[in-house]
Amino acid sequence: MAVQVPSPAVSIVGRHNSGKTTLIERLIAELVARGHDVGSVKHHSHVGFDIDYPGKDSYRHRAAGASETVIAAPGQMARIKTVEGEMECDEILRTMPGHDVVIVEGYRKSGLPTIEIMRSGNDADSRVAQVFCEGAKLGWPLGTDFTQMTRGMVPVDEHDGDEIPMHGEGDNPITEHFPMQAPDYDDISNKLPMAGTEAIATDIPEAVEAAEIYGIPAFALDDIGGLAEFIENSYVRPRLTVVIQAGGESRRMGRSKATVPFLGRPLICRLVERLSPVADDLIITTNEPDNLVFLHSEFPDLRIQLVCDAADYRGALPGLYTALQAARNPYVAIVACDMVFASAALVVAEALEMKRTGADVVVPANKHGYEPFHAMYNRMGCLPAVRKALSRGDRRAQSFFDDVKVQELPQAKVLEAEPMGGCFVNVNTPEELAAVEATLMDKE
Repeated sequence: MAVQVPSPAVSIVGRHNSGKTTLIERLIAELVARGHDVGSVKHHSHVGFDIDYPGKDSYRHRAAGASETVIAAPGQMARIKTVEGEMECDEILRTMPGHDVVIVEGYRKSGLPTIEIMRSGNDADSRVAQVFCEGAKLGWPLGTDFTQMTRGMVPVDEHDGDEIPMHGEGDNPITEHFPMQAPDYDDISNKLPMAGTEAIATDIPEAVEAAEIYGIPAFALDDIGGLAEFIENSYVRPRLTVVIQAGGESRRMGRSKATVPFLGRPLICRLVERLSPVADDLIITTNEPDNLVFLHSEFPDLRIQLVCDAADYRGALPGLYTALQAARNPYVAIVACDMVFASAALVVAEALEMKRTGADVVVPANKHGYEPFHAMYNRMGCLPAVRKALSRGDRRAQSFFDDVKVQELPQAKVLEAEPMGGCFVNVNTPEELAAVEATLMDKE
């Protein structure tokens, strides 16, 4: 069974009648036109929505007692489900795997990176922009809790640290330097941009000024191309080549690790199923392609490439060279075939970190060091350095790291992507394989 991988997501928020739905509609169309698979989530803060009203099939099914109803027609599906309370945004996103990006409308406090919309024709937006700009001028960080201003301190977002003193002059800097004593200050404070705000779309000069002070981009409301490019560069999952390194016969296994039986099937099948959901291009490097031809019939829709080792000698670095040389996409995930808990979600996290940092290598790091065979490589940045290392006679995978930009992915970020952990467990002996197999069978 293919592994479901959460999709990257960004939230676009705004107040009532801010025009966010129209903007999102145009933004989705632009991203789709650029070739991206886009999901979307619409959040209603009020109870109920029009698809589920008397006379509709969904209403009749639910009135009869169904807790979840799916309405399906050619090219369209809607799902309605009775839940306790309100589902968190991350719970909904877990049910929407496989997209290049999901555009979320609403869910201000979801923890997602956020694009804030402020429109001059909306009185609440204008008020928020005024307060936003005043706070920026006073040096208060994004995420400031303005509801607590009367304490004379500015409690910042919980992720940003301790309280900081308010700036200003006189005995009461709040009243003298911050126009927040109006009756709506509490409502306004709940609608201000948050610590996770990463861009502004607005036609209000004060909002643009505040964005400049905070160092975040501001876009015109009709700059759909600019917004789409920002989302594309910052959040859209890049095209990936996933390379599973199968190698050849293992002395300790007495046969190829790729074909050793695991849970009733060759071990390589497990790796293909776990990683293929995020592979735009799937390659298996091997020096025994004839033994893996069965994968074409096992996974006919994946168009797996079997690539022979480029060098006539074994080693981790020659294997990396083969993978990078064969890849069709700039971002290349390289994973060893004996990592039985290899994580597609971690592969996506590595790719997004590479896009964010511009690194040539994004490699998980823990107390044991680097994990180069569950890492992400930039093909163009790494190939020359790998060739140079090979010409020196190097064979270790990390021998070229000093010649490229390396970004470590700490354990905390690994667990954020894959909370179950265990991604780097590999099996080197029949005894280790049997132990892992027994553990998985016990859980089932």
